[in-house]
Parts: sequence; structure tokens; C-alpha cells
Amino acid sequence: MTHPPAARPEPHAVDGPHDAPPLILGPSLGTSHTLWDPQLAALVGRFRTVRWNLPGHTGPLPTAPTTTTTVPGLARRVLDLADSLGIDRFAYAGVSLGGAVGAWIAVHHPARLTSLALICSSARFGPPAAWHDRAALVRERGTGPIADTAAARWFTPAFAGTPRATALVDALRRTVAPAGYAACCDALAAYDLRADLPRIAAPTLVVAGRADPATGPAHARALADGIPDATLRELPRAAHLANVERPAPVRTALLAHLTEGTDR
Repeated sequence: MTHPPAARPEPHAVDGPHDAPPLILGPSLGTSHTLWDPQLAALVGRFRTVRWNLPGHTGPLPTAPTTTTTVPGLARRVLDLADSLGIDRFAYAGVSLGGAVGAWIAVHHPARLTSLALICSSARFGPPAAWHDRAALVRERGTGPIADTAAARWFTPAFAGTPRATALVDALRRTVAPAGYAACCDALAAYDLRADLPRIAAPTLVVAGRADPATGPAHARALADGIPDATLRELPRAAHLANVERPAPVRTALLAHLTEGTDR
């Protein structure tokens, strides 16, 4: 009897001292672990960083996903990765969908987190129909049409033409598998953590880009209002990938929050 090939585990990157406090970093839809490059040098001096990737976001999938991708399923992958690295409790920071995964872990596995940072994320990413429509478009035509409009979603006009912005858009066009991207759209369509926000006990930082057309300040304020004692930071001149467009203030806020978290 022949069996279908086993799903290839998505690559991840581990940096920093093995005995340093662990920090897991999650990416945004359409990006890879390199999204965190602007903050990495500062973080690896203090933390053992683990950067994970969404399904199909670092190259073609060996087979199309046979099951629905969900935020709980992505969270389980993150927890399995932590277990495989011998990491029990960890700090977590994520951008957009990566942040949603961290928030779900904070609700359902609170003992695993020492602190949480949600960057340009949300408790609900808009009407499900819009995400299902995007998934259908990508399954039919690939990631090209999404890449054509990504710069306007991810960056302010002043930053959209920079080499760093262009590289991220090119990576979306060239290296993200349509099946993986579409599956993550389905995960966003089904995600709604609004009623569970009061259950998050981890010290939480919420960062918003004031010019973010996807998860702007209203989304961030809803997170900060719903999560007990959360800290909110709004950044001017930043859109959806605020850690790329405004690396210094994101780095400063993140380090202050994480360093405080290690002392709790």
C-alpha cells in the first residue's frame, strides 16, 4: 500500500543563547520569519528567539493542505515546536495573524506564556466573506494579485517604495505557496477571540500603526480594552507591518515589555 507523503514541517529559525529566556516570534500573513529581521539583533542579545513560519510561506507545499487551517491548529504547531526545543514557558510576540496565534495560546494555554505582544493584530479580522473571497482569488490566480496590492496594505506611501518594502512584496509574489496563503485566509475568516479577551492573564503589549488600513487603532484599542491591564502603543507613520516601517519604536517598546516580563 502506498501512503501520501508526510507533511513537511515548516522551517524555523532559532537564534541567541541556549540558556537565555525563550521568545517565540510569529509572522504576518504573506511573510516569513525574516519579517523580524529589523528587531532580531537587539532581541538575540537577551533572548533565545524562535521564529516560526506559516504553512507554505517559505516555498511550495509538497501537497495541498488536506485539512482546514485554523488559528487553534497553528497554535498547536507553535506549542509542538516549543516542546521539540525543550521550551516550557516562553514570551511571545506576533504580527497580525502571528499575534492572533499568540492570543489564542494566552487564552487556552495560559501556563505556557510569560508575556504577550500583539503587533498590528486583532481579536477579529473583519467579515469572514472577505477572507473567503481572497482565498478563492489566490487559489484561482496565485499570489500575484495579492502582491500587486500588498504595498498599499502593508506600508504608508512614503515607505512603500523602499528596498525593504519591495523585498517583502517580491517574496510574497515568488515564495509563498497559494495553497498555504489561502488556507491562512480561511483561518482568519474563522477567528473571533473577542469574547475571550478578558481571560488573557499574561502581561500584554498592544502596538498599532495609526495608518494601518487592515488592523488599525480601533482594532488595537479593542484588544487593549478587552485584555486586563494591557498596554497600548500607537505609532504614527506606520501601516500594517509596523515593525518593518518603524523598527526603532517597535524594538524599544518590545524590549521594555519583554524585559519587564522576565522579572515577573
